[in-house]
Amino acid sequence: MPKNKTHKGTAKRIRVTGTGKLVGEHQNNQHKFEAKSSSRKRRVSGIGVISKADTPRMKKLLGL
Repeated sequence: MPKNKTHKGTAKRIRVTGTGKLVGEHQNNQHKFEAKSSSRKRRVSGIGVISKADTPRMKKLLGL
C-alpha cells in the first residue's frame, strides 16, 4: 500500500496545538481593509481554531 502524502499547502497554513486542535489564520484578512470595519478587522486578526465541521477534512490532508 502506498503511503498518504501530507498536503504541503495545508501544512504551511494550519498547525496542531498541544491538545490536538487545529489552528490557522482567519479568512478575510488579506486585503481591502478600507472597506472593512475596525471591529471586523480586529476579529479576523491573529489565529483561530478551525471549525469542527472542517477538522476531519483538514486532519486527512495533514495525515493525522
